[in-house]
Amino acid sequence: MIANQLALIRREIWEHRSVYVTPIAIAVIVTLVSVAGMVTVSAFDRELELAIFGASSIAGDAERRAALTVFFFGTSWVFLLALAILISFYALDSLYAERKDKSILFWRSLPVTDAETVLSKLLMAIVVIPLLTVVAIVATHLVNLLISSVWLVLKGGDAGHLIWGSVPLFDNWTAALIFTLAGAVWMSPFIGWFLLVSAYAKRSPMLLAIMPLAVIPLIEWIFFRSAVFAELVFGRGGMLPLFRGLDLERYFDEDRMRMDEGAVSLLAHLDIAGFLGSPSLWAGLLACGLFTTGAVFLRRYRGEV
Repeated sequence: MIANQLALIRREIWEHRSVYVTPIAIAVIVTLVSVAGMVTVSAFDRELELAIFGASSIAGDAERRAALTVFFFGTSWVFLLALAILISFYALDSLYAERKDKSILFWRSLPVTDAETVLSKLLMAIVVIPLLTVVAIVATHLVNLLISSVWLVLKGGDAGHLIWGSVPLFDNWTAALIFTLAGAVWMSPFIGWFLLVSAYAKRSPMLLAIMPLAVIPLIEWIFFRSAVFAELVFGRGGMLPLFRGLDLERYFDEDRMRMDEGAVSLLAHLDIAGFLGSPSLWAGLLACGLFTTGAVFLRRYRGEV
């Protein structure tokens, strides 16, 4: 079973190059934007020297950690947006494409069940693609930190003190890993639905997947004047129970106007127990399981496109 899954996942990576090409492309773009920003800022030489001096002598470690965390977040959200789009397109295309190009006939001749095949596609969407995205995020952070260090040294700053002495690598990368995987699991009902549509559609799987999500809320509003379905579907992304409430007053020591060291950590704001104990999480996984089971059944009996 495990050997088959590893082989099937390698097949998915081989057939769907976008799962690793897209994060690489985003990483290159983000790095180029960061370099362009440094070049632009370099025009303000005097102000830049004062800022570097101020960061060296006035700002504390917590302030520098907060600034670098904001920098990390600013270079990560693009990856997360691309991840959501990439997973959606992958799930919609994964079972539809093999019927369209008739390659399903070859894969059915191998000693691999339909359940194993569909499960490998689900694991690609929920685990493998998010992990590849996190690797791209980490690589981008390292490249940007190295470029920033060289730039800072050329401007007369101490990169070892200002960057590497304060950068919260483990905190940010662990938080990025947890958030990315948790987000994919949380949105698993949509992934299961897209796989079901991909196994069923004879053409335009995207249209077929989106139409019920748009028509059902409309019908519900017209006949019942309610929006329960719309809130469950379109509001699920904002319902992710992974973060504790943030108290902005915790960020500063009122006497010294310094950042609170404990408040800077991203991991301190993650509520993993609350996430795992959320009924909505398990209801979503149940829905994903039902949709995936339907996709297995359809792949077994659905003809080619």
